[in-house]
Amino acid sequence: MVKLGSTARVWGIGFSCAACIALSTTPSAAGQLKSRIAPLTEPIAPESPEYRQVQAHLSRGWNTWDVHSVATQVLLPEGLAIHVGLKHNSTLNGDAFIGDALIGRLEPGAERVTPGPHAWDGSYTSADYEWKGHKWRVESAHEGGDLVMLVTPLGNSAALPPTVVFSVGFLWNSPGMMLKHGNFIEVRGADWSKQIFCACGEVDDVSHVRTDMPISGPYFASDLILPVGVSTGKAHSIQEIQAAIARSKAAFEKSIASAGANGPILDAIETTLGWDTIYEPEKGRVFSPVSRVWSVGWGGYVLFDWDTFFAATMAGIGDKDLAYANALETLREETPEGFVPNFARAGGWKSFDRSEPPVGAITVLRLYNKFHDKWFVEDAFDPLLKWNRWWAQHRDLEGTITLGSDPENAPGNPDDHSVGAWQGAVYESGLDNSPMYDRTTYNQKTHLLEYADVGMTSLYVADCDALAEMAGVLGKTKEQAELKQRAEHYRAGLAKLWNPDTGMFLNRNLHTNAWVTRVSPTNFYPLLAKAATPEQARTMIEKHMINPKEFWGEWVIPSIARDDPAFKDQEYWRGRIWGPMNYLVYLGLRNYDDADARKDFAQKSYALFLKEWKDKGHVHENYNAITGSGDDVSSSDRFYHWGALLGYIEYLEQSGGK
Repeated sequence: MVKLGSTARVWGIGFSCAACIALSTTPSAAGQLKSRIAPLTEPIAPESPEYRQVQAHLSRGWNTWDVHSVATQVLLPEGLAIHVGLKHNSTLNGDAFIGDALIGRLEPGAERVTPGPHAWDGSYTSADYEWKGHKWRVESAHEGGDLVMLVTPLGNSAALPPTVVFSVGFLWNSPGMMLKHGNFIEVRGADWSKQIFCACGEVDDVSHVRTDMPISGPYFASDLILPVGVSTGKAHSIQEIQAAIARSKAAFEKSIASAGANGPILDAIETTLGWDTIYEPEKGRVFSPVSRVWSVGWGGYVLFDWDTFFAATMAGIGDKDLAYANALETLREETPEGFVPNFARAGGWKSFDRSEPPVGAITVLRLYNKFHDKWFVEDAFDPLLKWNRWWAQHRDLEGTITLGSDPENAPGNPDDHSVGAWQGAVYESGLDNSPMYDRTTYNQKTHLLEYADVGMTSLYVADCDALAEMAGVLGKTKEQAELKQRAEHYRAGLAKLWNPDTGMFLNRNLHTNAWVTRVSPTNFYPLLAKAATPEQARTMIEKHMINPKEFWGEWVIPSIARDDPAFKDQEYWRGRIWGPMNYLVYLGLRNYDDADARKDFAQKSYALFLKEWKDKGHVHENYNAITGSGDDVSSSDRFYHWGALLGYIEYLEQSGGK
């Protein structure tokens, strides 16, 4: 995926926009805009009253809702934001200001953010920052319906101390006004008001550094020599703010400790999803995109299909509402053709030509089996069934599921050169540059890859099975029979891909009618589909998975076998280790009787996750299969939530799969 540039935020100060008015009253311009976005704005799926309550519950209170900065606290639904910035002061002409801060930004001179704990509801957050020789910590806590924030200096190698700036404004064009008084800022909405106070010394002092801030609204500023803080509702001393922070931190640590041996895993997943969860103002919803760095580059948010379903899976460890939101918001992006797109991004753009691996039904079913909310299955079933039927209607090739890219569904997008091409079809696999698809053929007439895909077919069978079980829950006997029949049809197609000579299910190049002998973790997915006999499963595990020449080793499991020439690339899906692959293989192992292999697999996955989580707070998009590092390449996002699946696997192992 290409990471694009960022967009600016709009603070809630009223003004008229001549260009906006002109656009709304100029038929040609309005018509062009409508033709560009009309297919993107059609309602996808109705919201049930239960789901409206879920989003209403999520979209309230103070939290790190602003995608552009983890150092901003926002109050929902009001849109009131308190932002922490830092000014670097110099004796010559080297002054600089950092406004927004993100985890894992790699540009030269960028801030370094080490995430600390983040409670699901934002009741306690902590992160450490480093920039231009300054080190500081920002913590926040809830005091009833109010907020306290504390900024603590951790070190300074610069000539002068920095200046911390608390600026106040409204995000997303939310209505409101702000008045700066002597020692507090008053904020007013249509039917509410709030006061914000600063425990930061002489805030009335308009000395040299405090009048030279690139801030358009009211703010507090103080040289960061000692801890400083802000509070809403009423004024607090630094000691009172520190005490409130300490209470919230203790409550967070108590909740983690109550999980026993699984506490560290719960902490990692709660913290990861806490920092990656945002409020998306276009449709007024809370969900968890893959990372803020990706979302900012895609104009404010990007929902990748299977990535966000995995976020739903992990959120089920502690926040049911967030789990439901991630699953249902992904389904609500379903296209008019009936499939969940590869991506949906800010501005209404999405991939109308291609989907991504169908893991939605297994995600929804696992959440239902844990929480037993029938309405959730009812909301998810119809879009999941449309998607399931779409695969069989549009991606069937000789009784297997293949990949494709349908250009007729995506006209007028000159920026995406993959549409209607080989790369677009391969993107549908979710494995963008996997060597499994090297030297495969995309048919320009059928728009299909001429390839019998073990992994995609297996995931589709598992999708049919999960949907059939959901149909049973809902009493949809006709649909249940349809789904069971389709599962058996494609399970039979998988059986034909068993290669007894290699002891593995192999992909087949249907253009040349030759076996594809290179193997990856997706060749183990028939275990997830329950398509392998016990003897075949044992052969696959013993001959391939725990074979150190192919997949076993200190760090497991690589995205292509170790003896494959592409393994040495260690770039993206060419040899690196990925959380979603390990997770899907682990679910497959649970279907067969090999407890030792499953236990070792879970422990090795967790060890890989801990390697950089403990020291750096990194949750990597992918990891080097030789060294276990995620920092060795720039193409591995430092805080991509599906990396935490490596820890979630051990959580499932310790909790018996629940």
